[in-house]
Amino acid sequence: MQEKYIDETKQGEAFAIAEKSGNSKKLFLESYGCQMNFSDSEIVASILNEQGYNTTLKVEEADLILLNTCSIREKAEQTVRMRLAQFKNLKKERPNMTVGVLGCMAERLKTKFLDEEQLVDLVVGPDAYRDLPNLLKETDDGRDAINVILSKEETYADINPVRLGGNGVTAFVTITRGCDNMCTFCVVPFTRGRERSRDPHSIIEECLDLWNNGYKEITLLGQNVDSYLWYGGGPKKDFAKASEMQKLTAVNFAQLMEMVANAVPNMRIRFSTSNPQDMSLDVFRVMAKHDNICKYVHLPVQSGSDRILGLMNRQHTRQEYLDLIKKAKEIVPDISFSQDMIIGFCTETEEDHQDTLSLMREVEYDYGYMFAYSERPGTPAHKKMEDDIPADVKQRRLAEVIALQGELSKKRMASYVGRVHEILIEGVSKKNKNQWKGRNSQNAVCVFDMLEGQKIGDIVSVFVHGNTQGTLLGETVL
Repeated sequence: MQEKYIDETKQGEAFAIAEKSGNSKKLFLESYGCQMNFSDSEIVASILNEQGYNTTLKVEEADLILLNTCSIREKAEQTVRMRLAQFKNLKKERPNMTVGVLGCMAERLKTKFLDEEQLVDLVVGPDAYRDLPNLLKETDDGRDAINVILSKEETYADINPVRLGGNGVTAFVTITRGCDNMCTFCVVPFTRGRERSRDPHSIIEECLDLWNNGYKEITLLGQNVDSYLWYGGGPKKDFAKASEMQKLTAVNFAQLMEMVANAVPNMRIRFSTSNPQDMSLDVFRVMAKHDNICKYVHLPVQSGSDRILGLMNRQHTRQEYLDLIKKAKEIVPDISFSQDMIIGFCTETEEDHQDTLSLMREVEYDYGYMFAYSERPGTPAHKKMEDDIPADVKQRRLAEVIALQGELSKKRMASYVGRVHEILIEGVSKKNKNQWKGRNSQNAVCVFDMLEGQKIGDIVSVFVHGNTQGTLLGETVL
């Protein structure tokens, strides 16, 4: 996701897959928000593919419409509600059509969704997708159906996701679900439940299957990948109760990374998202050891102020974060970082704001995802703190953060100029149909002229001769 300076939730994206012979029903599936939601949609498509549904890009021919939703910001929920409103006339024309809401928004609102959005028939939380066949039977009988029960065990490890659309080159592999961090601004622990890790052997099998099917890059995915810990199953919080044998044979994130790197040595490997307090230096050592692990980390910080970090319950200080960045750069000299930043959190002062700007200058991020604070119902911040920063102040501070990140990004992109980079061709440039686009190890997007014989999925050597604020400009090395 190199869409530079995203300041709103990613819009809905609908995907289609090859039809399964014999399936007669049509599923229109649209995803919003984070990469986890897009990965979950592939699990949903796989489950429903076995229930007679082929996906379609034409909403007007769908028997079942599902929106996989995000609750991370208020704007994300408003976008989903506006999208649902667009289906009202279609529902009148096709009363037998089923409309369902999946994911975090479903989990947060639960039965309220059925009351507030009269056209919704089905509400399903992130841990209940296996129950979709049973829930659809209820809707077939004319009843509303809901399952938002959170699980301490569910990882969908045995389900082979149907790859929805995409380029056939890059894919997500989910390794953890849920989050235990309890940041005061965040709904994720309440919408996705307790943190648990997936069996490493099933992860390896999925990676091998992707390689055998022509994929060239995977992203290991979770709300908090670096706290991955497999000890036989169950929530991470229960690890202290595990047997001595379970503890001795447990697999952490650095060990999993090494296993994956060795299993698919020619596959590019990325991971997202990380949390500073859980990041081990062993992860960077494994990254330095294996050429196929990309030299890029998305490491959210949220604020440069210790006072605000405390209010956010971020479990790391400014200095601890900066020390981690410094050590990582010593271990992996060519590493790049991106950030998440929340601007205008409760009681944020100008001094706190300046602390954020100074931290950004010290780290020199390649790019970032920056947002004005949006109060989320049910979170500790909503219950205990006042959202007291005026909207105009938030927007002014956000503009300053975005402007600074623009300067830093341009500087970082310029640092890649004059060098040869290995670029994985992911598709055609949006601005020039005669150019390829792809990314280097540091996740910087590069565009370059097509040459005869090149194709999507190739890794080519590209000399970078220029840059814009967010893109490298290059040419193939012959």
